[in-house]
Amino acid sequence: MRLILLGPPGAGKGTQAQRLVAKHGILQLSTGDMLRAAVAAGTPIGLRARDIMARGELVPDDMVVQIVADRIQQRDASKGFILDGFPRTVPQAHALDRMLAEKEMKLDAVIELKVDEGILLERMNTRIDQMKARGETPRADDDPEVLHRRLIAYRDQTAPLSGYFQLQGVLRSVDGMAAIEEVAEAIDEVLAGAAEAKIKAKARSEAKTEAKPKPKPKPEAKPKTEAKPKTEAKPKTEAKTKAKPSARKKVRAARGRKAAAEAPGKRSSRKVKSVASSARGSTGKSARKGAKKAAKKAKLAGKSAKKAAPRKKAPPKQYRRRRLTKHR
Repeated sequence: MRLILLGPPGAGKGTQAQRLVAKHGILQLSTGDMLRAAVAAGTPIGLRARDIMARGELVPDDMVVQIVADRIQQRDASKGFILDGFPRTVPQAHALDRMLAEKEMKLDAVIELKVDEGILLERMNTRIDQMKARGETPRADDDPEVLHRRLIAYRDQTAPLSGYFQLQGVLRSVDGMAAIEEVAEAIDEVLAGAAEAKIKAKARSEAKTEAKPKPKPKPEAKPKTEAKPKTEAKPKTEAKTKAKPSARKKVRAARGRKAAAEAPGKRSSRKVKSVASSARGSTGKSARKGAKKAAKKAKLAGKSAKKAAPRKKAPPKQYRRRRLTKHR
């Protein structure tokens, strides 16, 4: 059980906290008691807080957070605790939320004791008179003027916590002006309702987890089949034999050779060359060789024909002169 008691100074938070400790066996963590213990022990934080408390001012947040953080980490606070007088400001509330989140804890309830400030001042005067009658010296902060300043500081700094915890859904308000027993009964009702709500929330969360469909089991992985041995590559077939020249090309080449042998002169050589060129286009080796041979024979035949042909006789000189003079 983790609780926070909110209320202005003199609202009776300490009285109700002691009753809850006796009934539920939890620990009371009062910032006032912890600060006074630090002052009595003479710790550095206690010495700093002594003057601040004597003036009736609130102790700075960093000092209070450090004291509470050290105390909440002890073993006797693990079962449950009541925070009395802490947090006092919204930044302290944020620091408390972070601290509880680190410990995976949540607050069960925040109980606010609502009182009338005018009646609180009357109670303060009555308590001072009672202490003097018993022969006790009042504390430095038991003074009506100091209480008035503390009430002003509470309205400015601590009262906004009501809205902060209300947004979280954990704030419960109780009339602190009633008798002590009546206030205690109201607090017990609040705690009973908080415990019931906690049980219902737990049941809903469990129902949601059960309602979720269970994940299907993953199918077992099939054993990997052994890799098939690669078939050896077939040897490449030998290059295809070159196509033999067709019969028509052979006939053309033969005709060319025959024409080159029969027809002398340049004309025959030209024909033979054309035949040879056509023969060169043939794909076969034999056709090309034959065409080359035919061309050579044609050249030789042409040369021999030129030598054998009779030369024309030159005209007489007189005729030649006349032609020359005529052209002039």
